[in-house]
Amino acid sequence: MPRQPDHPDLEDIQPARLFSALGDPARLRIMAVLADRSEHQREDFTVEVAPSTLSHHMKILREAGLTRHRFEGTRCFVSLRTDTLERFSAVLNSTLELVAADEEEAAAPRPHHRPAQS
Repeated sequence: MPRQPDHPDLEDIQPARLFSALGDPARLRIMAVLADRSEHQREDFTVEVAPSTLSHHMKILREAGLTRHRFEGTRCFVSLRTDTLERFSAVLNSTLELVAADEEEAAAPRPHHRPAQS
């Protein structure tokens, strides 16, 4: 059986570490993908960073207690930790809603404004 990564126990999750993990735009985008509460393969994340940087962000989220990682062979599956979501539900849900709204706003076409002529 392949070695599975360590995950902190729920009672060991520190709020400061959790908030620190959410303090990076790339990690917030990862969390937004996971917000559907299903399991995703690492390849599903379209964060525009180098693979090694993505691995680093994934490790920070796992060590903060936000995600659960499971390996099957060489494939890594990532999901949100439901126990952490329940414990910190209000702040995590609000954060994920804000990230989704920001991404929708960034993706929306913007009207072109013409400068006023003198």
